[in-house]
Amino acid sequence: MRGKNFKKLIAGVMSAAMTLSASASAVHAVAPAQVQLTGNKTASSEGKVVYECGFESEADLEHWSNRGGDDTTVLAISKDAAKSGDSGLAATERGDTWHGPAFRMDGFLEPDTQYYFSCSVRGEWYTNTTLSFQFSVDGDTSYSNLKQNIQATSGGGNSWAEIKNVPISYSEGMEGVYVYFEGGQEAIFIDDVKITEAPRVEIESDLPSLSEIYKDKFKIGTALSPEDMSSQPFMDLLQKHFGESITVGNQMKPDYVLNKTKTLEYFEETGDDVTPQISFSQAKPVLNYARKYGIPVRVHTLVWHSQTPEWFFKEDYDEKKDYVSPDKMKKRMENYIKSFFTTLTELYPDVDFYACDVVNEAWTDSGTPREKGHCGQSNNYAASDWVAVFGDNSFIDYAFEYARKYAPEGCKLYYNDYNEYMTGKLDAVCEMAERLKKAGNIDGIGMQSHLDVRQSLDAAFPSLSMYENALKKYTSLGLDVQITELDATVQEHSDDKYYDVQAKYYKGLFDLYEKYADKISAVIFWGITDHKSWRASQNPLIFDKDFMAKPAFKSIVDGKTASDPVRTTIAGDNKVTTTTTTSATTTTTTTTTTEEKKTTTTTTTDDKSTTTTTIVTGELPVTKAGDVNLDGDIDMGDAVLIMQFLANPNKYDVNGTDEHHITVQGKVNADVDKTSEGVTANDALRIQEYLLGKIKSFF
Repeated sequence: MRGKNFKKLIAGVMSAAMTLSASASAVHAVAPAQVQLTGNKTASSEGKVVYECGFESEADLEHWSNRGGDDTTVLAISKDAAKSGDSGLAATERGDTWHGPAFRMDGFLEPDTQYYFSCSVRGEWYTNTTLSFQFSVDGDTSYSNLKQNIQATSGGGNSWAEIKNVPISYSEGMEGVYVYFEGGQEAIFIDDVKITEAPRVEIESDLPSLSEIYKDKFKIGTALSPEDMSSQPFMDLLQKHFGESITVGNQMKPDYVLNKTKTLEYFEETGDDVTPQISFSQAKPVLNYARKYGIPVRVHTLVWHSQTPEWFFKEDYDEKKDYVSPDKMKKRMENYIKSFFTTLTELYPDVDFYACDVVNEAWTDSGTPREKGHCGQSNNYAASDWVAVFGDNSFIDYAFEYARKYAPEGCKLYYNDYNEYMTGKLDAVCEMAERLKKAGNIDGIGMQSHLDVRQSLDAAFPSLSMYENALKKYTSLGLDVQITELDATVQEHSDDKYYDVQAKYYKGLFDLYEKYADKISAVIFWGITDHKSWRASQNPLIFDKDFMAKPAFKSIVDGKTASDPVRTTIAGDNKVTTTTTTSATTTTTTTTTTEEKKTTTTTTTDDKSTTTTTIVTGELPVTKAGDVNLDGDIDMGDAVLIMQFLANPNKYDVNGTDEHHITVQGKVNADVDKTSEGVTANDALRIQEYLLGKIKSFF
């Protein structure tokens, strides 16, 4: 279909599809702008300025307030606060350091969308202020700093600090979402506020999918936190390469799950001081995402010396009082683990919680229990409240016993640790694991694998041989192994200087994972892009700050593409794929039958090439969402084909008379609107919304 007729059809389909969404907000066409990213790369911006305020009238105070409660801050339009124009926002009478002017995001900005916040700010005197973020989920409020140490004044209080493009976002389910200024108690003045949509960044579509390459060997997954979810390219990378497992980065750790306020209320009402109360409010955005897309989840973590509140171990839940007895702590632990799993499975009965790190980092590198006491900066995080209560590491056995008792069916139980290749720790973990295995309470070992490539393979720690020694010893226990938090740093602040060394190291790691693949069920990266890593200054991951694949990624997938299709056709409900590769001479015919599908493969080779034809019966996977006509791109032709198929199925269905009819694979790719089953006009609308930039991804 070409020329004028094709253009007319596009115009007609656009009109018909947009009519279907009469109740939706209008699509605004915005001239693309070039936005400089963190490297030399640029991206076309589909965003726009969504809020711009110079505080020239009282009406400009809409969306601004103090933070409520005891916050005494008074907001007013003031000529003394002008950076440009006639006036600005003055926040005065601040009674405490946390008091300040706050901009409310929810109800105004869209959830799960990244924006950039910019403004000018100064203080009354020599104010050092902080831009912070606040939100609530199910009544629990959280806070974090977005930008600290903003020198808001200098030399008489007339200098302004410029804040530019600070990323802000929030997730569905959050409420009371504010970006606000705090610090000091002097007046704060704000002017020239601008909020823009983040530019769209296209990920590399021609890369093979990492998870597809290894799907027959082990899961490939990553850690995810709510703050990641508004980043369109980050989530695009997750869906393409890491969509077989999610670990909630922080929000399922004890200090996020244990709820002190509710625990104290329950204690006061009942006198019961062994049943701590929990909440998964902080983890909900990620868990909702996993449920929506059917992604299995690793639970991280139940029992840990770090990121566990001290009050949990003390009498009357008061961190200033004495530690409870081991018997009372066992009851608290059991009730906590019971409530953890019971609540989780009640909230998310359709999520596959396939693995759980029951105990995390209980052994020192020398293979001894940690020190007695609370984990904190003063003791270099070496101490453990668990050891303070029990006197040793005997709490580990109880934790696994209770986890086995209450974990959902199919959830495997792991001990997880870092520096897992150090001799003392290695021996202690193996001895512990054999004991737990004999009791029937452990399924595997989690090797965190926070590794250091540094500047050469000779300097790498651990060496690949040292790492394999640990891998071999753990797999010899007859337990499953999961690589749970993989990253591998280079020399700090070295940019891309050592990326070639890092690539060789990652390739060596994945060669080992393939070697032991029958005993490894998952390889989980601790993040996706360097700039979001907890070790960002050392560039430890396989995608860079511009969301581009690093040499490390390419070394892992080199020569391991999942398939190399030359021709794909549809025969009834069967997919027929023909591929050609170079090979030696041989002829093989194999037939495999399972309850789910029947596959017949015939391979004929000569000394130059191999031609393989595979017929697979059953449900097809999505090859590229939105690519309905299977031309490798997403464009108006795909929306057109959907509308043609719906209008005239005899002509455009699978066995239709038109040469451009929809195929079975095309139908699978077309179903981008999951609110309705099968191919509908809503799918054509979604494709057009994607092309116009109204949505950033289909899912």
